[in-house]
This record gives sequence, structure tokens and C-alpha cells, in this order.
Amino acid sequence: MSQETDHSTDIDAHEVLGGKAHPTKMHIAEGFLPPAHAVAWTIAAAPFVVHGAIQVVATVKRQPSAGPLLAAVGAFSFVMSAIKLPSVTGSSSHPTGTGLGTAIFRPPVMAFLGTIVLLFQALLLAHGGITTLGANAFSMAIAGPWAGFAVFFALRKAGVGVLPAVFALAFVADLFTYIVTSFQLALAFPSAEGGFGESFVEFMGVFAITQVPLAIVEGLITVVIVRVLMQVASSELLNLGFLKSREIPAGAGEEHRSSDREEVQR
Repeated sequence: MSQETDHSTDIDAHEVLGGKAHPTKMHIAEGFLPPAHAVAWTIAAAPFVVHGAIQVVATVKRQPSAGPLLAAVGAFSFVMSAIKLPSVTGSSSHPTGTGLGTAIFRPPVMAFLGTIVLLFQALLLAHGGITTLGANAFSMAIAGPWAGFAVFFALRKAGVGVLPAVFALAFVADLFTYIVTSFQLALAFPSAEGGFGESFVEFMGVFAITQVPLAIVEGLITVVIVRVLMQVASSELLNLGFLKSREIPAGAGEEHRSSDREEVQR
């Protein structure tokens, strides 16, 4: 939702999509959800976020060199999800940027990082909101990453290479975020005529036109970044379990290994 407004409980999907209650986008705006829905989604998201915070601390303690990589994937998600692209349906869409962190650190860590990203966007960019933070975190930082990681895990188990699996993860995480957002909006604003089902289909129709190609682009960008990281941070990715030894590109990390040898010789 692009503007904050006071919504009564009798608003339905037709009014939201028709412009009476402002156009839609993935980050649900401050005050848009009914209070009961906002509280429910916050309660649903809280355990994932707390568990994610514990996992972040454990990761840094176990591998201190992963700290800069954690910051990098968080920054990537912040930048990607802050980009708003207009839709031909009158809504706006944007990437989520959660695929990178999910692939490298797994969904629990991304649940915490994604929530921090959403919090800063709400405070600094007026993108999303505090009362809707739980709902936005559940869709973008929890549901999307877990759906994408399930596909990533299955593909890797089937012997698919890391880059195609990363593309699928980012693509699915992006699309599933919008599916969950549509679910949240339809649940809050069911159609007066067709109820939840009709409302859900209408919200999905709004998002689908721009989000499918956008998810493809996000997948390609994520693959490019992972390819670069495989060259410059192969040891960290190997220690985190993201890469297997045979998947390290030839020549990757040579500068670091040379520096280590020189340090030992001194």
C-alpha cells in the first residue's frame, strides 16, 4: 500500500484494488491491516525471528569471518527490497533480495536479517510499517525464504549445480512472498461477493503481471553475486556448508592462500 490511511473493516478487495483504499504493493503499509490481523501476524512471526537471532549469534561465534558476509547479504536485501517498480495494474512491485542470504546462511538467519531490513525500511523510508512489521516479516523474511530453500535443498539433493539451484531459490522466494502477501490481504479484506477466494485471486492477479519477470531478474542477479562470491569468498562459503570442495572454482581464493603462505614464512 503506497499511503497510510484509516481503513474501516467493511473495505473489501474491490475497493482496495479499485483505488478507493489505495493501490497495493508487497510491503503492507502502516495502519493498513485491522489490529487483530496485525497482532496475529506479529505473534506468528516472532518465534522465527527470535530463533533467527540465536542462529546469527551462533554463526558469528562459530565462524567470526562470516560477519562481513552476513552484513553484505543484509545490505543486499535492503537495497533490492527498497526498489519500487510501478505495475501496469496500478500497484508497485519490487524484489525481495532474500534469496542470497537464504542460500548462504539458511532460512532461520534470513528471518532475523529480513526483519531488521524491514524495520529499517519502515523507520527510514516509510516503506511498510511498525504495526505491519509482523505481517511483512512473515511473508518476506520467513515464508518466502523457507519456500525457496525447500526447492534449493531438493535440487541440491538431486545433484543440481549450485548456481541453477540458487536461481530457483531466489525465484521461488520472491514469488512465494507475493503469494503470502496476497493471502494476508485477502484474509483481511475478503470480497463482499466472493469472499476470501475471490479476493485472493484478484490480489494475485495484480501482483503476477510484474512479479513473475521481476522474480526471474532477481534470480539472475543473485546468481551473478553468488558466482562472484565463489571466487572471492570460497573458503567462507565452504566453511558455511554452502559449497562442496569440488565446486570451488579453479583459482578461487588463490590470493588469500598466497597471503597465508607468506605470513607463515615470515
